[in-house]
Order: sequence, then C-alpha cells, then structure tokens
Amino acid sequence: METEKGKLVAQQEGLVKKTRIMVVIDESDESFHGLQWTLDNLFGCITATAAPEQPEANDEAGSRLITLSLVHVQQAFHLHYVPAGPGGTAFYIPSSVEESVKKAQQQIAKALVSRASDMCKDKMNIEVETLVFEGDPKEKICRAAQEMHVDLLVIGSRNLGKFKRAFLGSVSDYCAQHANCPVLIVKSPKEASK
Repeated sequence: METEKGKLVAQQEGLVKKTRIMVVIDESDESFHGLQWTLDNLFGCITATAAPEQPEANDEAGSRLITLSLVHVQQAFHLHYVPAGPGGTAFYIPSSVEESVKKAQQQIAKALVSRASDMCKDKMNIEVETLVFEGDPKEKICRAAQEMHVDLLVIGSRNLGKFKRAFLGSVSDYCAQHANCPVLIVKSPKEASK
C-alpha cells in the first residue's frame, strides 16, 4: 500500500503521517456494512502494524495515526408548490411543514452518525469525526474528499441494478469516476456471494 506520493504510515521529520479515511453513511444497511468491513479489514491491519511503534503516544487523541471521517449527506429540502385542481391552481407547502421536515432530517442524521460512531468506539488508535452535509450526495462527497485531503473513500454498494442505476444514478459510480482519491466500493454480503 505504499506509493511515491505518500505512505500509509510515513516518517516525515520525526512525525508520523496521519491517514484519513472517509466512510459514507446513509440509511441503508449496505453503508453500515461498508463501515464494518472497513473497521474489520482496514483498521485491524493498520493499527496492528502501527501500534507497536508508539504504544504510549497513540493513546492521546492528538497523536493517533488514523482519522476516520464518518460522512452523511442529506438531500436538501426544496419548498415547492403543488398544482391542485384544474387551471393550475397552486398550493404552496407551508413553512411549518418545511421546518418539520428539516427537524426530522436532523434527527435522522444524528441517529445515523451516532450509530456509526458507536461501531467505532472499541478501535484503538483511531480518531473518529462525524460530518453531516446537505445537498447532492455525489457532489458533496467528492468535494469533501478533496477539501479534507482524504487518503481513501469507502462507500457501500446498494446494488441498484442496471435500470435504476441508469435513471437514478449511482453515488458509488459517480465517486469512483470523480473523486480525487482512491475509492473502495464495498459490496453487501448478498451481492458478493453472487
């Protein structure tokens, strides 16, 4: 896993390079499978090789070798009017409905990142951060990966199928093509066994 541009664990002027891995979380079981796969397969290897070098220093949050960014992107709620009746009479959605929807989105996002954080709490040498963005998931994920200088982006595959993927688009496909870092797409156990 070493490259010329950067090493997973690199010594630079006596400092250990921190690795940043971003895992995308949404309401799907596939995204949580992607997180669990990352914790089991990537972090087990990284912390096992990195921990012996600095056993005491890694206990402090500032000296941890790995930052795991758990990212959830929720769709922005757009206030639209709904045509009601003949002649194009418009019915506008009241602002109270907009407030209710946004409050529900915030609660869902909080529950998702809390569940994801709980999955990570037993891992040593990992600094966990949770981020929630609003907007188009495809664009927000790629932009965040670029701005945060992510070393690896992990996304669970939802296995949409050819037709749904063609009409709805696939976040994992988009990120694989447009992210400026390596992208790992984790298939669900059902999809991987096919």
